[in-house]
Amino acid sequence: MAATFLVVPQWQGSGSSRAMRLADGAEAIRGDLPASATHVVDVPSEAGTDEGSTVLRLSSLRQVRDTQLAALESISGLAITIGGDCGSDLASVQHAAANNDAMALVWIDAHADLNSPEESPSHAFHGMVLRTLLGDGPEALLASTPLSPQRVILAGTRSLDDGELTYIEAAGIPVIAPEALDIESLTAALSASGATSVYLHIDLDVLDPAEFGSVGYPEPFGVSLGRLLELIAAAKAALPLAGAAVTEFAPASPDAAADDIGSILRIIGALAR
Repeated sequence: MAATFLVVPQWQGSGSSRAMRLADGAEAIRGDLPASATHVVDVPSEAGTDEGSTVLRLSSLRQVRDTQLAALESISGLAITIGGDCGSDLASVQHAAANNDAMALVWIDAHADLNSPEESPSHAFHGMVLRTLLGDGPEALLASTPLSPQRVILAGTRSLDDGELTYIEAAGIPVIAPEALDIESLTAALSASGATSVYLHIDLDVLDPAEFGSVGYPEPFGVSLGRLLELIAAAKAALPLAGAAVTEFAPASPDAAADDIGSILRIIGALAR
């Protein structure tokens, strides 16, 4: 069955002063997707409020999550989420986990996104998404059944806050650094997880900024596009794909979007075929 694309131009989860570029990035990608297979999730134009929490713009984040979950209920087969910030993948992972027993989540990202609301340096939700999926985030965004740390794999991660390091060690989450990230290390981690399906979350900042620069928080020494495409193919060969997302495309201008869109379409093609 062909993939369905869910475009979520959410920017409220970002801590960047240029967060609105994420909405522009999602729209740029949408323009190259097949219209008949693409759904767009409405995102509020306003920033939203923290609702008395320590999470910025929580009201808008909750609204998008609920709208997105409703949209996902109408989709059969493989759904590929196009962000927006990493928080645009919250609902999609929650939905996929609820419908796929023993699902592994490969968090392909320069950052772990494992801050708690209390410890987050920025209070921006895109740095808390994975922690929330594991059951330790803002109550308004928690799923009824959290993911198991034993089925989460951090891949290409190279920028960690102290609180995240402590959490990773306590939870026993495997981290595969960019220099060690290859087909063998990823498939070994998937095998060790005992999973029967896999979800691939891809934040474009996992790529080396010398090769791909249209992200809000670039980190040096990332993976190459070629390596990322190999990893997608290897994960899909190892386990059925339960879902996927491509997030954090933040082009500075239409010209920058045009320069990088080809790489993104190759990633989406690898996920969808």
